[in-house]
Amino acid sequence: MSSNYNRKDHLYQKAKDEGYRSRAAYKLKEIQSTYKIMQPSSRVLDVGAWPGGWTQVALECLGPKGSVTGIDLQAVDPLDDPRCHLITGDARDLETLLGTSEPCFDCVISDMSPKLTGIKEADQAGTVACAELALYVAQHYLAQGGNFVAKVFKGGQVEGFVKSARPMFNKLVRSELASTRNSSNEFYVIGLGFKR
Repeated sequence: MSSNYNRKDHLYQKAKDEGYRSRAAYKLKEIQSTYKIMQPSSRVLDVGAWPGGWTQVALECLGPKGSVTGIDLQAVDPLDDPRCHLITGDARDLETLLGTSEPCFDCVISDMSPKLTGIKEADQAGTVACAELALYVAQHYLAQGGNFVAKVFKGGQVEGFVKSARPMFNKLVRSELASTRNSSNEFYVIGLGFKR
């Protein structure tokens, strides 16, 4: 961990002031502003949704016909919005939890992270495993032409993940965000136009 790390930086404070549950909300805002991954009527699945910052932003991007389903092993505090459905459970059990195996989402987003150890190689492998789980979910539940976002850390294993994901989308980009902490080596893999 860098000595420059400051958990309570300006975006942390801004999130607190604006009612977001995490500073990560600004990352999804930045991705949406650049790539327009969500439309007003989109059905969005937030994989690894806790504490709910990305779910909050997704709801802001949607109109009355859009919806967000958030899933996490840890319970997410309820959001007072009828377009939001929160599930406590394992994303690998989605068929049981949703009651369907149909591709019923237009966008799958994931800012999921493992419990970080401070050991670079272990943390890189852990984030790739989280991204692989999000992509596995997307392969089953993302509709034709849908969009995908997952966080990863730079490192050896991530190249294999990017290579395996690329053929699944019309366009795949790697994006380093201005809203990411300077001390972080994370970036986002964004898949546009899923090929079922």
